[in-house]
Amino acid sequence: MPAVNGLPWWYFHKAQTGTALDEKPLQAVDPGGRVWNEIGPQRAIGCVVYPACEIAAPGLVKHLDGDRFTLGEPSMEQSERVKTLSSLMIAGGLKAPQKPRIRDEIWVKLWGNCSFNPVSALTGATLDAIGNDPESRALVHAIMTEVKSVGEAIGVRFSVPIEKRIDGAAAIVGHKPSTRQDIEAGRPLEIDPLVTAVLELAEGLGIETPALAHVAALLKLQAETLGLYSRG
Repeated sequence: MPAVNGLPWWYFHKAQTGTALDEKPLQAVDPGGRVWNEIGPQRAIGCVVYPACEIAAPGLVKHLDGDRFTLGEPSMEQSERVKTLSSLMIAGGLKAPQKPRIRDEIWVKLWGNCSFNPVSALTGATLDAIGNDPESRALVHAIMTEVKSVGEAIGVRFSVPIEKRIDGAAAIVGHKPSTRQDIEAGRPLEIDPLVTAVLELAEGLGIETPALAHVAALLKLQAETLGLYSRG
């Protein structure tokens, strides 16, 4: 169960998008399909992680908000293995609903990660500061609009309006997304699953994403300059 931000390596297993992407690995997160071939996508369970946390010190994670971990099969089936896992997590005090359309959940989370995360990484601003600054909010809105177009082209349903998604992130006061936390701690950045993978899909689908592409270019250059990212 890869509990990751961004698009997971198993994404197009039994995705039924009707495109040439089906049953193929995402090169941005799994170059050459090594994980796909060695582990096998049939073994994967989808998990979307919603809690906002900070690494306060090595081995110490500070929980800020949220306790929901949405689970789902790549095949969109209601399986016993996911039901069992969900029950165990609920027994431990977490919210762990099983959703057949787990990819919709992935993209709603990705919406924030590929927009707020790069802007925060580049500026050092918190979620609420970005969401309440008119110009930064407009940039986030533009990126989300582009990402929505990419997701919808492969069958994703966005049930939350863009403004509501932005408001939800802006309501988390004082929190810096994981990408900014990684910069401040000198850790490698997870740019590829959050940003590069979306750009890979957009290119393959022939969808223009200028706002995301420009922000991604700045973020990659910043991370390379800091020694926290290497282009494959």
